[in-house]
Amino acid sequence: MDCFYEGENMLIIHPDECIDCGICEPECPIEAIVPDNEYTQTGNIDWAEFNDKYSRIWPNITEQKDPMPDHKSWEGVEGKEEHSSTNPAS
Repeated sequence: MDCFYEGENMLIIHPDECIDCGICEPECPIEAIVPDNEYTQTGNIDWAEFNDKYSRIWPNITEQKDPMPDHKSWEGVEGKEEHSSTNPAS
């Protein structure tokens, strides 16, 4: 599962590296991972394009990590795209 990349406040999946196995979907603590053919755009962001672009810039995650510390506070929040940083993880 080396298709995850880490930004400042979110993880993304490189669409060309994902094998669509679905293993990650139940592992996401706030159920934010969905197949790209089900849900790809909110607000002004096409998430498939966003993931493709930033997975080529952000660092790759090769080992399992704990969820981001504030992940619970984002559960059910509408308009997350307004808070999505394009900065890589530090």
